[in-house]
Amino acid sequence: MSFAFLDEGCNSVLPKAAFACIETIKGRRSGRPVRKQMSIPHYDLVDLRLFINIAEAGNLTRGANRSNLSLGSVSLRIKNLEEALGTQLLRRHSAGVDLTSAGKVLLGHALRVYQQLECLHGDLQAFSHGLKGKVRIFANTTAITELLPAALGAWLATHPQVDIDLEEKLSPDIARAVADGSVDIGILAGTVQADGLEMIPYQHDRLVLAVPFGHALSEENEIAFAQATGLNFVSLHAGSAIHSFADQVASDMGVSLNVRIRVSGFEAMCRMIEANVGVGLLPASVAVRLQASHKIKALRLSDEWAERELKICLRNLHELPAFAQELVEFLVQDQVDYIFRSSL
Repeated sequence: MSFAFLDEGCNSVLPKAAFACIETIKGRRSGRPVRKQMSIPHYDLVDLRLFINIAEAGNLTRGANRSNLSLGSVSLRIKNLEEALGTQLLRRHSAGVDLTSAGKVLLGHALRVYQQLECLHGDLQAFSHGLKGKVRIFANTTAITELLPAALGAWLATHPQVDIDLEEKLSPDIARAVADGSVDIGILAGTVQADGLEMIPYQHDRLVLAVPFGHALSEENEIAFAQATGLNFVSLHAGSAIHSFADQVASDMGVSLNVRIRVSGFEAMCRMIEANVGVGLLPASVAVRLQASHKIKALRLSDEWAERELKICLRNLHELPAFAQELVEFLVQDQVDYIFRSSL
């Protein structure tokens, strides 16, 4: 009995296993070493999104909740993924999970895969009204509380097919997240390591010290922050960007701030300050808005770090989905319009 085999270059419908057998037969006949066929893992988008969620949450249970999957299903999916790749992706410990070196590589590629999918959605939105897009933004405290609410509200009203994930982060963390592809857009302040990233000027702002009426410093208009480090402070919650920034400034000066109370927002902060609980560090734009309704006075800080330039941080504007590019252009133009309105 004889068989006729088609070469791999032909339009054959033979399965890959058949070609592996052909290679083996050819190799044995010629006496040359048989090349082992490498199997290519099947990457499931659900698995990649699950892996991203677990990596960001640092915990299997929270990753499962984000993915709307049961913990048992998540464990099985990760086990199958590790077996398919032939390597460990996660290190389990009592506090959660950490990524192995292979896991970090997979995370980077998974993020880029989803970025490309967003680009695909963005490019196709011009042809279909049924596609949903999403933009992920990390921003500092000032941007989230003062600049973005009105701007994003106006933009979302005209883009019903786009959703936004917005999280408050420290400026160095924002730059890192943009660089590794975890987010599309960052809004940060100060000088941070941003090699290879695009920086678009957004707005200038200052940090000021708010004190209650009748305070020993209330007769001053400008002070150095060193004059206030021995006072009691009212602060935002420990996870806020401005709290962490104030702690870092104090640490650089070799002191620690005596925080009497932590609150969840600037308005609560100003109410505590007017009640003589302490003084507080806040953006000038917030102070201008709130000192009209609270018995506080905003003192200008002479320190160089108090002057802050907010910037929009991107990996590459033209690699973003079309709707994300539109959002960046809208934010820049909105700020130009704001400056113009303020000068009238």
